[in-house]
Amino acid sequence: MVATQPLNTTMKTEKPYLVLAYYHFVDLENPHEEVALHKAFFANRDVTCRTYISEQGINGQMSAAKSDAIAYMEWMHARPLFKSVVFKRHESDENVFPRITVKYRKQLAALDAIVDPKNCGEHVSPEEWKEMLQKTDDQHVLLDIRNEYEWKIGRFEGAELPPCDTFREFRTYAEELKEKVDPEKTPVMMYCTGGIRCELFSAVLKENGFEKVYQLDGGIINYGLQKGNDHWLGKLFVFDDRLAVPLAESNQTVISSCHHCHKPNDTYYNCANMDCNTLFLCCPDCLPKYAGCCKEGCKDAERVRPYHQLTHKPFRKKHNYSIKDPKKD
Repeated sequence: MVATQPLNTTMKTEKPYLVLAYYHFVDLENPHEEVALHKAFFANRDVTCRTYISEQGINGQMSAAKSDAIAYMEWMHARPLFKSVVFKRHESDENVFPRITVKYRKQLAALDAIVDPKNCGEHVSPEEWKEMLQKTDDQHVLLDIRNEYEWKIGRFEGAELPPCDTFREFRTYAEELKEKVDPEKTPVMMYCTGGIRCELFSAVLKENGFEKVYQLDGGIINYGLQKGNDHWLGKLFVFDDRLAVPLAESNQTVISSCHHCHKPNDTYYNCANMDCNTLFLCCPDCLPKYAGCCKEGCKDAERVRPYHQLTHKPFRKKHNYSIKDPKKD
């Protein structure tokens, strides 16, 4: 199990790895060439990542030994197209992705809509965001632009929580929000994990007539690095082996509960039934009771991963586990 290193840390002991989160909108004439360049750069380095590249630019998350992480940032900044990339970084004990994944994707974030990121909302620094949170009133909408399983374990106090399971569902939500509030007069403050979803969704809101649209610059990660957990509840869901991390070293309030017994809990697992694979919250008492499954019916399914192989890390490929008689493993 990977220890969850706070995003905001004052610990003196340095960790040997860096976790980087970044995105950059830039016109790329040949994104496939950029994919090849990235793969060549990462070859023979102590790096794991999940990096997507398209005609619109790059959306990356990676971990690497510090020397390799620094070399990558220097390599990117030395290239004219990427000289202004902002890297959000914090330390880790180890790599947090299973492998090197660099792929072409038509969409950097799956909104399924063509929007102009140049028409995004006004970027607000963490300092300004904190001040705005302290001054917000009923006229403002504080919007969490993440999936339900993300905000379930952590969010800003008083945030509106759209019941969306995927980012593409937010297009419908934008239309619903326009019916609830006056888009010309209602200020909307929005935030997401690293900032890229806000870049796109803020443009969607503006296309729907919203005039006062503000987005947290660098997302929750950047806020945690600069302001800790002020006005924040719970943990931050992240898309790597850690799944959830605290924003600061101070005690975090657990705001979510076990899927089975409903006791306070913020640890995610994938259901041991390979053909279910549901992401669910489970406490240490219920995990063995249900053999790592999200419901009783999954315990007797044909393909159930051995309980002793369960971890809170994201579920790997099905062929990594025996399917002959897993209950005897």
